[in-house]
Amino acid sequence: MNPVSFNIVLVAPEIPQNTGAIGRLCVNTGAKLHLVKPLGFSLDETHLRRAGMDYWQHLTLAVYENWQEFLSQNQPEQLYFCSTKSKQSVYQLRFKIGDYLVFGNEGKGLPSAFYTDYEQYLYSIPMTGAHARSLNLANAVAIVLYEAMRQACFAK
Repeated sequence: MNPVSFNIVLVAPEIPQNTGAIGRLCVNTGAKLHLVKPLGFSLDETHLRRAGMDYWQHLTLAVYENWQEFLSQNQPEQLYFCSTKSKQSVYQLRFKIGDYLVFGNEGKGLPSAFYTDYEQYLYSIPMTGAHARSLNLANAVAIVLYEAMRQACFAK
């Protein structure tokens, strides 16, 4: 198994197809997927497996009962939180291998406490469309993860 490049953290994801696609993305990039409960689906769900295709069996996956359990088991050195509510762009960041990229769920985003607890670590993907509100979760993860990899893995 290849060493983990980055860590993708989904807090209370709701849609199995998005999580499946993100799992596939993680396998293809060497990232570890962390799921923080509650989940809006079962890990055995057909839609999750279908979106992840045959990649799911190769996924490095960890599931946590809550945010505190995630923190205690990982003690992450660097957390970056992605949110539409931030004015700071992800393109301002200088990523390094091992960083934790945290995303909220499809309906509500990150838990409200995160906006005060981690305010200085909140970043967004710039959107220029007149009616832009948010991106699909799987697309957002792909954009941020590949920017992180571009900086830390491909730029050398």
